[in-house]
Amino acid sequence: MGFDYQLVVIGGGSGGLTVAAGAASFGAKVALVERKKQLGGDCLHYGCMPSKALIQAAKEVQEASKYMDIKKVEYNALFEGAMTRVKEAVQEVQDHDSKDRFINLGIDLYEAEAVFEDEHTIRVGAETITAKRFVIATGSSPFVPHIDGMDNVGYLTNESIFALHNKPESLAVIGGGVIGVELSQAMSRLGVDVTMIEGNEHILSKEDDEIVQIAERSLSEQLHILTNAKAERVRRDGKGIHILYTKDGVQNEIHTDQLLVATGRKPNIENLELDKIGVKTDDEGFIKVDESLRTSRKHIYAVGDCNGSMPFTHVAGMEGKIAVSNAVLGLARKVSYKKIPWIVYTDPEIYHLGLTEKEARKKYGEYLMTFKTLLKDNDRFMAERKKEGLVKVLTTRRGKIVGAHAIGDGAGEWMQEIGTVQALNKKFPSISSVIHPYPAKNNVVSQTADLYWREKLFGSKWNEVIRWYVRKWR
Repeated sequence: MGFDYQLVVIGGGSGGLTVAAGAASFGAKVALVERKKQLGGDCLHYGCMPSKALIQAAKEVQEASKYMDIKKVEYNALFEGAMTRVKEAVQEVQDHDSKDRFINLGIDLYEAEAVFEDEHTIRVGAETITAKRFVIATGSSPFVPHIDGMDNVGYLTNESIFALHNKPESLAVIGGGVIGVELSQAMSRLGVDVTMIEGNEHILSKEDDEIVQIAERSLSEQLHILTNAKAERVRRDGKGIHILYTKDGVQNEIHTDQLLVATGRKPNIENLELDKIGVKTDDEGFIKVDESLRTSRKHIYAVGDCNGSMPFTHVAGMEGKIAVSNAVLGLARKVSYKKIPWIVYTDPEIYHLGLTEKEARKKYGEYLMTFKTLLKDNDRFMAERKKEGLVKVLTTRRGKIVGAHAIGDGAGEWMQEIGTVQALNKKFPSISSVIHPYPAKNNVVSQTADLYWREKLFGSKWNEVIRWYVRKWR
């Protein structure tokens, strides 16, 4: 059977663009299908780029507020300026991911919804095209829980909040995950009275317990955090939005100008008609894939948010590279998520790699070693008066890194040294032999690595041998 294309990529986000560009560079005949007018996906338009632009603008406002009294009217202007910066940042990156770039690579672009007719055929608008293989990279969108009255209040999500022009006086945020926490802090720093409603005992439920404690303490100084709380009903009147919630078994109500829903993600696969071709999904609707990113139809792959692995742009890009080598070159590379870090871009930042201490303790038991350094014990952080924070590294007794966590100013940058060492299959104590410029912030990493040797040498039977040697012979 002759096919129109060797590979059709459905979705023009990070994962899809990686696959399309990679496959074209290998000489494959490629089509890229994107239902929206612009390429770039959720990260560019509603996620990574606009949120980081907003976070930076909010941080600058917060820093300025330490040295001057910012009036209410000035906050309104600053909010408008922050949203303008968001739009400018998105446009600059959009220019990099222009359609012409991919057309020049020899990729055919289709701007329409894709629907599977059979396992080798999709309908794209009024056209029908065939392919030997497919990669589904359709991303995800906000999951909105079933709360009484939600459909009638005009809530915000990460897809609409960046379109705000005027600063709301107050904002309620349902959800204390990464998106909810990042946007809550940014909005608070721009002069908005923010209340976060989280159903779990703590916010950021995937983070290490000690890290979360510090984060909650810091964020509580800037916004209201309600944990163990569940929104039961919402309604809008002329004065704004009323939210009835239950906390610790007691009902309460808050009033707010705007409501942001940040309760997770759902895969964008509802219009593909995957059931027609036998592509299986899990209970939450995400596409099931094996370690090679193949679906239940072996010539169809799925990468990025739609497969439910890890909802991060860098993960989608990594999966895209593996899918290219497997789908185009016929390899059988397997995906692993053990060495993938992520960052929560709050202030202070949170770095996460591998297992939390609770997870590692369950897996390794007495063979787990934990090394911690408080930022208040590091010269650079003392000098900058940014002492709130912690570095925690988890290893086996042989020094293999199984988890690394930190909260502190710029943690996402200076902690990546540990991620690099782990990715190169080196052991944690090897960082001790690396000379770190003083007083760079990553000195706190080498400071923590030194603890390994202190534990292994001075906290073991070898200490007595060394002491005997020094007394006797040196």
